[in-house]
Amino acid sequence: MTVQITIEDIPEDIRDELEARAARRGQSMEEFILCELERIASLPNVEPSRLSNKEWMERVRSRVEESGVQVPASVILEARDADRK
Repeated sequence: MTVQITIEDIPEDIRDELEARAARRGQSMEEFILCELERIASLPNVEPSRLSNKEWMERVRSRVEESGVQVPASVILEARDADRK
């Protein structure tokens, strides 16, 4: 079962931006907003500030494993040092 949601008093610039993003995806604004709401609803329902350090590290490690991207420590240190110059 679906429901309707009405949002009033949206500033024009925000409406225009949402409309432009929808157009870039070839979607109606309604389709675009529904996709964004689905994406938001699928996010974990825990605020990062409320996580313990251990829980936060577990989430970071999990996301790194899922992404399959690994950055060597040497690259990280080089970027850090370049920022200090």
